[in-house]
Amino acid sequence: MNFRKLSLSALPILLLAITSCSNDDNESKETFNYTVPTTYAFERNAATTVDYSGQTSRLLMLDEMGNYFKTAATNGTVADDAVLSEMYINTNNRFTGTGLNTSGKQLKDKTAASKDYFSLYQGGGSIAEQVSVRELFEMQFDNAKAASQGNLASEGVAGVYLDGTSKRLFAANGLEPQQILLKGMMGANHLDQVSNTYLSLNKLDEGTNKANNTNKVLEAGKTYTTMEHNWDEAYGYIYGADNLAVTPAVYKFWSSYINQVNADADFNTLKADIELAFRKGRAAIVANDYATRDAQIDIIKAKLALVPAVRAVFYLQEGKGKLTTDKGAKAFHALSEAYGFIMCLRYTNKQGTNNPYFSKTEVDTMLSSLTSGTNGLWAIDTLGAKLDAISAQIATKFGFTVAQASTVN
Repeated sequence: MNFRKLSLSALPILLLAITSCSNDDNESKETFNYTVPTTYAFERNAATTVDYSGQTSRLLMLDEMGNYFKTAATNGTVADDAVLSEMYINTNNRFTGTGLNTSGKQLKDKTAASKDYFSLYQGGGSIAEQVSVRELFEMQFDNAKAASQGNLASEGVAGVYLDGTSKRLFAANGLEPQQILLKGMMGANHLDQVSNTYLSLNKLDEGTNKANNTNKVLEAGKTYTTMEHNWDEAYGYIYGADNLAVTPAVYKFWSSYINQVNADADFNTLKADIELAFRKGRAAIVANDYATRDAQIDIIKAKLALVPAVRAVFYLQEGKGKLTTDKGAKAFHALSEAYGFIMCLRYTNKQGTNNPYFSKTEVDTMLSSLTSGTNGLWAIDTLGAKLDAISAQIATKFGFTVAQASTVN
């Protein structure tokens, strides 16, 4: 599979003639003329300048980790927490995907590790928080091991629960370790890196990056500038595991959920808006049009933040509905997905603030509310009001209604 040249839309090529004002006293004007391609494909001297192989590796690593949980539940085998820990740091050749074991990449060192939130300690981030976030994911390995010992999941007991024809592992509090890992890592790893590292001006314009990009000084032995590569790495965390060469096309992680939110009439420009902003911003970088680049950063951050918000509300409401018909696996699966997407809100970045839409404290309060009853989600009779309150809190912050989010497929 070639992950580097993805055909993303059939939007026509945009011809840009943009006038931007500088910040100096003369307010000199500069006009840029360049094209925005219809796919995320950029070349220099007939060679691609796009490379996000590291992001593809990390996405595929997480995918394999998720499948490890699934296999343990389906086959009735024990989920070895040691194996999962080794997958998290990529040691002892635990992956089956081509090149993953030797990629030099891992998930742990990019978890809660963004430049803006955890290196510069903005947005409430700290090394202590980073440690606790990573420990939370490692706890899911322990929870999976406990749930795969042969017990049936029940109130206060970790075990396997049948969700239709599928078996799933559940912790003693009713949360699904696999979903906490997958959705939580989409936030603490993927989204944090996109919004708070690679699309941060602290990263894009770091050191001599801007001057080097303007003068097209390429990285040693590469076809791209550092700024171009940074932008591509942000793109890769969203689309790097997609495979459009098969039918039906395979979409993974954020790309998949962008599609799901976009399927609703209330959010049906989301996919095109994000894809265009990525292509337009990349083309602007090549043309040294930094004002247009910065405008696309704002669009991407805002649109990406909307995805976990909408999906969190959707799954909260789906879980609420299933509590009355299936007081177990199906409801808890949906609520675990909601839990993971609420975790993601900590890593969003509201334009103009360099802070998340919801602070760590606010996110932690929502999460604690979900599992505050006796044995967590098993306190079914007390959940409904909590789910509605959290749904309304999220929807209000982002300017949509609970009803709008609840209709997304």
